[in-house]
Amino acid sequence: MSSPAATLTAPVAEAAPLAPRKALVDSLKPLLVDVALPLAAYYALKAAGLSTFGALAWSSVVPAVRTVWGAVRERRLNGLAALMVSVNAVSLLLGLVSGAPRLMLLKDSGVSSIVGLAFLVTALRGRPMLSAGLRPWLTRGEAAKTAAWERLSAGSPDFRRAEIRFSAIWGGALLTECALRAVGAYTVPVETMVWAGTVLMVVSMVLAFLVSGRFGVVPMERMIAAEAEAPSER
Repeated sequence: MSSPAATLTAPVAEAAPLAPRKALVDSLKPLLVDVALPLAAYYALKAAGLSTFGALAWSSVVPAVRTVWGAVRERRLNGLAALMVSVNAVSLLLGLVSGAPRLMLLKDSGVSSIVGLAFLVTALRGRPMLSAGLRPWLTRGEAAKTAAWERLSAGSPDFRRAEIRFSAIWGGALLTECALRAVGAYTVPVETMVWAGTVLMVVSMVLAFLVSGRFGVVPMERMIAAEAEAPSER
């Protein structure tokens, strides 16, 4: 038979490891709702037999509602939700383009340009959109690291510059890829550009990953770790 003390402390001991996990899930909710859910809905609707146009339209409902709700009730723009709506809207418009093979090659670059422009503009405005997606991975739901992120984001110019660099690098990479695709679509044979477009996308994403990691993620990780440990040393 367990003692009263053991009975009282057991739930706390079991619940403690769940706290970081819950914090991580909470921080990932915007990504899950605004990005993962619309993408999953799109592919599910396509698999159910809906046309590309219909699947894009219906998968835009949740981010569209969240964008309008945030603008009306909270008086702020939900960046991730608005981005998904914009991407789907561009895809719908470009989906109406038919016939000319070279115009069809521009469809993917049109979507990339919207995403890249959003990343770049929000970075230049000092409100980098990609920070919402980066934060859960750097803090891992740990209370000390989450608090450290908040303090650094609010009061550290170096940390803010690293945030901005991360989004700016990805935005620049996507826009560069878009420009190269656009040029290639009208200067390179269509048969070549079909596979070259995929190569351009992969190369640009790998370069963005490496460069943004070196100049954005690594310094942010170091600052978060140092800031998270600082209170315990005082």
